Amino acid sequence: MVAVNGLTVSELAGEVDASPDTLRYYERIGLLPPPPRTAAGYRQYGPDAIERVRFIKQAQRFGLRLADIAGLLAIKERGLCPCGGTRRLLQDRLTQLDEEMTSLSRLRTDIRAMLDQEEPLRDDDGSTCGPGCGTTGLRIGRLQPRSTVVPARRPVLVSRATTEHH
Repeated sequence: MVAVNGLTVSELAGEVDASPDTLRYYERIGLLPPPPRTAAGYRQYGPDAIERVRFIKQAQRFGLRLADIAGLLAIKERGLCPCGGTRRLLQDRLTQLDEEMTSLSRLRTDIRAMLDQEEPLRDDDGSTCGPGCGTTGLRIGRLQPRSTVVPARRPVLVSRATTEHH
């Protein structure tokens, strides 16, 4: 164990706005290389850890998965530029966001239409639903009770001796 003049896990956590547990997790899954430790066993991170964790957090903010981030870091560790891979991942993420936004827009339109119905949703006053109830679009009143599962009957085994005498 080497005494290094670096940052403890708590100090690094404060620098990058992450919890110490998050940093230990990153180390456990290989996103953060194990740092040298003091004689007492304290982690001692160098200044490169700050940049690495900031990269990880920014990539997560963009919605990249930890496995993808690990791949980009591995490319960088081999001395290569991960820009091409990063660009591809971000293009895929942008496409995914566009699809999610389209879906959310449709959902918003459906909810708005439900709220704007001629017969509005009523407050929960204990009244029963009728034909004009605003929840009919949700089909709440039409739910059927769950069917009960009836266990299969086991076949009855009849011996030949029993059937021959009857």
